[in-house]
Amino acid sequence: MKYSILTLFPNIIKSYISESIIKKALEREKIELEIIDIRDFTTLPHNQVDEYQFGGGRGMVLMCDPVVSAIESVKTENSIVVLTSPQGKTWNQNIAKSFAAEYDHIIIVCGHYEGFDERILKYIDIEISIGDYVLTGGELPSLIMLDSITRIIPGVINTESHEQESFENNLLDYPVYTKPHDYRGDKVPEVLLSGHHANIQKWRDEQQLISTFNKRPDLIDESKLNKVQIQLLENLRKSKGDK
Repeated sequence: MKYSILTLFPNIIKSYISESIIKKALEREKIELEIIDIRDFTTLPHNQVDEYQFGGGRGMVLMCDPVVSAIESVKTENSIVVLTSPQGKTWNQNIAKSFAAEYDHIIIVCGHYEGFDERILKYIDIEISIGDYVLTGGELPSLIMLDSITRIIPGVINTESHEQESFENNLLDYPVYTKPHDYRGDKVPEVLLSGHHANIQKWRDEQQLISTFNKRPDLIDESKLNKVQIQLLENLRKSKGDK
C-alpha cells in the first residue's frame, strides 16, 4: 500500500508517522508514504497558494493550479484521490476496510483555509469527512484515515487484535481488565479468572452485545449475531420495554 499525502504543513504529518504503528509499518515495508508540499507546485511569488474568493467573503481559498499540479505529480491509473472535507462521506470502519482491500495507492489531499476552489473537485474521486464538525485543516483527518487503514493491512498488527475490536461485526468491543484483581472493592469478573476459554468467550460475546445495545444500538446487525447473542438481544429488548 502506498500513500501520498498532499498538505501545506508537512511537519504535522512527519511528527505523527515517526511514532507508533505507522512507523512500524514503514519499517516493515508494509506501506510506502510520501508527503507532498502543495507549496512546491505554485508558480506565484512567496509560495502563494491561496487567494481571496470571487464575490467577496471572509477567508482565503486554495487555488486550483498548485493543488491539481500536486495531484498530477503522483497520480497513476491505480490511484484513488481523496479530499478531506466536511461535506464528504463520513469515515467509518467499513470504508477503511474497503480502502485497504481495494486500493494500492491512496492520495489524500488536505484542505485548509476557507476551502478549495470548487473546480478542484473535478480531480477528486471521493470526499471524506471524519465527523460533523470543522477543523483548521485536513491533516488530522488524513492521519486518521492513514492509521485506520494501515492497521488492517496484513502483517502490520496481529490479526486477532483487530478482528475483536470495536465495530468488527457491527459491535463494540468487550470490557477488558488487568491487575489488580480487586481495586477498591471493584473486582474483575470471576469468569475471566476461571481459565475456561469457552465460558470466557461466551461472556465476551454477551458483553459486546450489552455494550453496543446500551451505547450504540444503531450499530447492531442481527444477521451477524450468534444464537446466544440473538437470545440475549431479545431479553435486553424485553427488559427495556418493561421499564
